[in-house]
Amino acid sequence: MTMDRIRKALDLARLDRAHVDDTPRLESAEPSPPPEPITRVPPTAIVYARTRVFSPQPATLERSRIMNPDASDPAAAAFRMLRTQVLQRMDANGWRSLAIFSPGAQDGKTTTAINLAVSLASGRRHTVLLVDFDFKRPTVASRLGLAPEFGVDDALSGQVPLEDCFYHPEGFERLVLLPARAAVRNSSEVLAGPRSRELVRELRGRYAERIIIFDLPPVLSADDALSFAPLVECGLVVAAEGCTRRSDLLRSIELLHKTPLVGTVLNRATDSPSGY
Repeated sequence: MTMDRIRKALDLARLDRAHVDDTPRLESAEPSPPPEPITRVPPTAIVYARTRVFSPQPATLERSRIMNPDASDPAAAAFRMLRTQVLQRMDANGWRSLAIFSPGAQDGKTTTAINLAVSLASGRRHTVLLVDFDFKRPTVASRLGLAPEFGVDDALSGQVPLEDCFYHPEGFERLVLLPARAAVRNSSEVLAGPRSRELVRELRGRYAERIIIFDLPPVLSADDALSFAPLVECGLVVAAEGCTRRSDLLRSIELLHKTPLVGTVLNRATDSPSGY
């Protein structure tokens, strides 16, 4: 698929979403209150007491295409641009939770989620929490070389306190991970269940300056992402040139029409020196 086709697909998707926005919508049983403006306060120096600290190896990060917070190459510049655009739209609406969506499994969703989290955390305006809610194939931890003793799946099942599941990658200031340790059976029911609602509410209520990013399974591979979408304030869609089909992209955006989207990332673009 050429980039022109991807762009045409995005243009069509925007028209479709504009049409949907003009039609009446069913209200949820528990409507969320309108967002309140949030005053961002630059966090002071952070001391991790209970959060576990680990040291990612440079070779692991390079193999996983995870950028260094101080990187200045074209890929890092592209993610800084993405960071700025995402923050502008989130700040304008008072949003602090962002889901990363993609139509398929090979679109670069998790790589984008991690690198966006790294870029947001390096901006020094926020702390960032990256949550692995891809209970079909959790890979956030392994991409960073972490073998977690406990994960968010353990917290949701009630086996351990949530506080035992946080990890800080050394060298990535202001970034904390809430990884998933293993795949979860009946994952869509778990994501839409009351414990997930409580967990998301608790995470959002802890720190006013924190941005929370949720990595989710692909939209078209299971119903997990759609089950969780009502619990998040906004989303970002990742598509890959030469991989994502136009029909799959349009279908994904159609299914997510009730979730505000801050934008779409075109991954692996051939006309960009960074590959993004």
